[in-house]
Amino acid sequence: MASVDPLSELLSGIRAEGSVVCHAVLEAPWSIRFVDGAPLTMVTVLRGGGLLLLPDGAELAVGVGDTVIVRGPDPFHLVDQSATLDRPHAEYEIACFAADAECAVEDLGGIHWGNEPDEATALIVGAYRASGHRHERLLRALPPVLVINEDTEVCSWLETAAADAALRSAGSQALMDRLLDWALVCTLRTWFDQAGAEAPAWYRGLADPILAPALEAFNARPSRSWTVEALATEAGVSRALFAKRFTKVMGRPPLTYLTECRMDEAEALLSDTDSSIAQIAKSVGYADAFGFSAAFKRHRGVSPSAFRGRNPL
Repeated sequence: MASVDPLSELLSGIRAEGSVVCHAVLEAPWSIRFVDGAPLTMVTVLRGGGLLLLPDGAELAVGVGDTVIVRGPDPFHLVDQSATLDRPHAEYEIACFAADAECAVEDLGGIHWGNEPDEATALIVGAYRASGHRHERLLRALPPVLVINEDTEVCSWLETAAADAALRSAGSQALMDRLLDWALVCTLRTWFDQAGAEAPAWYRGLADPILAPALEAFNARPSRSWTVEALATEAGVSRALFAKRFTKVMGRPPLTYLTECRMDEAEALLSDTDSSIAQIAKSVGYADAFGFSAAFKRHRGVSPSAFRGRNPL
């Protein structure tokens, strides 16, 4: 069975599906209000710049080459400058998930705002839909807002690709969706690489040469009854060395981490599938439903059945 890395698995539940403002070109003064409650919103500044006004009152300047990911669902603004909201200006709103949302139209050329003077700000915006609950573990690993600065040549390529998508009617929405999915993955990987100790444990572990083989084996076969010795064998080191290294890098002992992963996966399966408790128990590495139910209640405070009742399909 092929191994699936945790980032790929978590991102499988969050996609840009028909929810893209592909190319906004704005001449000051302007403001954009994001109100669709998207789990993640990504803004890449291709030219010019602006100021993010975040839900907690914080302000964050962004410029050319910056890609910003904002964790939802609270509304926020992007403006050319802080004083704009108190003055007459061009107002835009992103509400991609409303039934009559303009950014769900098939013709992406209809989402091209403004003219293109040299001093205009050009943006690509992606609002991401969520399916099920698997993505929630990813959201818990992210700060409310993160910023990555890319080479301006990347921005030039991205703007060209977006403009090309807008001009092509056949498949244009699918092209932009995949482009925005690619950009999200690249941005998150870059941020995790730069975050160091602030990156989630599962990402730090996969970057560690000793722990990575063991974690990949666990991800490929989570239903196996893993022991510290079995994980150490996958890593090619002694049990004592593996346990010490694991606790140092991951911040918790191996079996504690594995249990957390299994409980997270069990939550997703309970919420997003109609599999029986016994089937879920087996898929996350428990011999029977009784042992799984006891472990789940110990770690989550409710039985699997009660949890599923609170999170119906």
